[in-house]
Amino acid sequence: MTARRTASAVLFLGVAPLALAGLGASPAVAHGSMTDPVSRVSACYAEGPESPKSAACKAAVAASGAQAFYDWNAVNIANAAGKHRDLIPDGKLCSAGNDKYRGLDLARGDWPASTLASGKHTFRYKGTAPHRGSFELYVTKDGYDPSKPLKWSDLETKPFATVTDPRMENGDYVFDGTIPNKSGRHLIYSIWQRSDSPEAFYTCSDVVFGKDNGSTGGAPAPTASAPTDEEIKEGEDQSSVEHGGHGDNHAGTGAEATAAAPQSSRPAPPSEQAATPAPNAPAAAGSDTGERLAETGGDATTSYLAMGGAAVLALGAAVLFGATRRSRRAAR
Repeated sequence: MTARRTASAVLFLGVAPLALAGLGASPAVAHGSMTDPVSRVSACYAEGPESPKSAACKAAVAASGAQAFYDWNAVNIANAAGKHRDLIPDGKLCSAGNDKYRGLDLARGDWPASTLASGKHTFRYKGTAPHRGSFELYVTKDGYDPSKPLKWSDLETKPFATVTDPRMENGDYVFDGTIPNKSGRHLIYSIWQRSDSPEAFYTCSDVVFGKDNGSTGGAPAPTASAPTDEEIKEGEDQSSVEHGGHGDNHAGTGAEATAAAPQSSRPAPPSEQAATPAPNAPAAAGSDTGERLAETGGDATTSYLAMGGAAVLALGAAVLFGATRRSRRAAR
């Protein structure tokens, strides 16, 4: 092999792994929220972050600011890695310990609710940036009091529904579960843990079985409505989270990051909002409807890719040096 060909081969071997490492370090892609039964954050977004209709959503917006509800699909912990109970303190389950969403933790019995019946139910979870992962659904124990802050001990010990990589239909994860026998007002708590990243997402869905026993003053509970595709599209310009990627607020959200970055109570004008990076090119993964779940994102493999690229580049440089020396000796 001539020195010129050797140099070309080395250049390819050195650059290719570094290019792969760059892809691995790109921002991860995943967002979503429960829409059947409707999550608190989805219900308040559907009502309108600037002028919510229900008393509970008005109070939540007053506590968190409107921006939290434009970012309705990003109640997450970036580095959860399954340590949900360790990272999220009692009283902050609905916000996932993220101060930005503190309004979701308000303890009150008049949150907009979905009517449910015990038994088999088909759940829907809007995946605005789908990914592989597992869902766990918990329901509150008998005697749950919505006027008190939600604690982990208020949930049944085991999830009543679990699923891994459920099918997608029209942008929704769809899966079945059997709800235990319950009556009155309860709450369903969901955990979506990605399998290609330590990131996890959380939702609180207020539900009523039969007669509502948690509303104040005996008034009927407002009915929760999920945002339509049109409403989701209309709100994208106001969102600081790119639905196909990560906005700046995404790096370091969750219980471990709230003290480091206090959130503004008002949305920043579009001219002041930070630019978001382009989404990753997703790798293919099968689903029942042909929709694709991404398998990209920075995770533990990223550092290994970078190290591999550097190692090959160093090896290539050594080969090039040796080839050059042999060429010079032959020319003497």
